[in-house]
Amino acid sequence: MLAYTYREPGKFVLEEKKKPELQNLQDAIVKVTLASICSSDIHIKHGAVPRAVPGITIGHEMVGIVEKVGSEVTSVKPGDRVTVNVETFCGECFFCENGYVNNCTDENGGWALGCRIDGGQAEYVRVPYADQGLNRIADSVTNEEALFVGDVLATGFWAAKISEIGHQDTVVILGGGPTGICTLLCVMLKNPKSIILCEVDPDRIAFVKEHYPDVLVVNPKEVDVENFVREHSEHGGADRVLEVAGSPQTFELAWKLARPNAIVTVVALYEEAQSLPLPRMYGKNLIFKTGGVDGCDCDEILRLIEEKKIDTTPLITHEFPLQEIEKAYEILENRKEKVIKVAIRCI
Repeated sequence: MLAYTYREPGKFVLEEKKKPELQNLQDAIVKVTLASICSSDIHIKHGAVPRAVPGITIGHEMVGIVEKVGSEVTSVKPGDRVTVNVETFCGECFFCENGYVNNCTDENGGWALGCRIDGGQAEYVRVPYADQGLNRIADSVTNEEALFVGDVLATGFWAAKISEIGHQDTVVILGGGPTGICTLLCVMLKNPKSIILCEVDPDRIAFVKEHYPDVLVVNPKEVDVENFVREHSEHGGADRVLEVAGSPQTFELAWKLARPNAIVTVVALYEEAQSLPLPRMYGKNLIFKTGGVDGCDCDEILRLIEEKKIDTTPLITHEFPLQEIEKAYEILENRKEKVIKVAIRCI
């Protein structure tokens, strides 16, 4: 089968690999119909994910059709159309039982697919712990509608969930890329008083303004965003700040924009260490929530999609066959052609 493979930092190659087989009784083999490229894949390419294993197939954002299941798999069967969760989790350890599936203690727990074991930018993928890692797609939901459920949309849903957003809150989202927009969609479900999105890319700004006109959009390169947020909030700053961009500037901006006693949720993946200037922050009494997504709400997300309460299809601005995945990466990595997200047809 064709598979896009991580060879070494800076080098991905499209090559022929052996089709995956069941290795455990809880595995499933999924024929990948549609995949996508995540910014995390680009971080791997840049060598910014030390745990990524050279030789693995890249990709953790996909939908497909179950082809084969192990004897202990009960939630899906061959022929089911499914989303694939970015995380592998056993469902039985302390962290899984408490909903912290990103911290599953299994040897392949957490982000494994496309990082430590073969992922899904390929024709087939093996999914461990299939009962937890696969979610069936309703007949009324298209592959395109479900494509981002297992990763970028689950991240946005989790970020909104842990931010404890109330109806009277002013919420700031830093970053208008794919994860930022998915976070925006999930924040909108909470019906806060106002939402401010900060972005510097003119194409992304135009996209948000076109599709979500009720959202206030501000460019920190053109406007004093600290004053802007103060003017559009009631208590000297945002009640909730969600940092989704992942730069040193946005990391600092996150705590600066927050009012005293606010919640700052950091879900961005950084390529370098960040620091908290605690003497300058003293007295703000901020609550920080950080880390990777706990992707255990995929059934609820799929239900919201089925009910037409979430629609991420506008994010798919480009589509390529697997044979042209290198072109897809080149466009996405360099933000060409007003790209937001790329879909990869694998069959």
